[in-house]
Amino acid sequence: MAVEPLSQKEIEDRLAELPGWSVDDAGRLTRSYRLGSHVAAAALVMHIAAVQDELDHHSDLTLGYNTVSLSVHTHSAGGALTANDFALARRVEDLSPGHHAH
Repeated sequence: MAVEPLSQKEIEDRLAELPGWSVDDAGRLTRSYRLGSHVAAAALVMHIAAVQDELDHHSDLTLGYNTVSLSVHTHSAGGALTANDFALARRVEDLSPGHHAH
């Protein structure tokens, strides 16, 4: 089943529910987190990877020394933002406090 791109209004409404998330110049949904250490950041990456496999929707995930950055859009929707992108963002946002990410 194909996923439909969200309208600009739908994107704005969903962003309002995800503080810290934004849409970059390339139209991708993005967020960066800072953690207490490299090991803590790596643990968050592993947790996000498991969620992405569960949802069968994957972001570009970047691990820094004590940072984790995500960037996502839906390839099958021509690179547009869809409900799948926001579902992934919501799951990551919900799990990040358990990793003391901010």
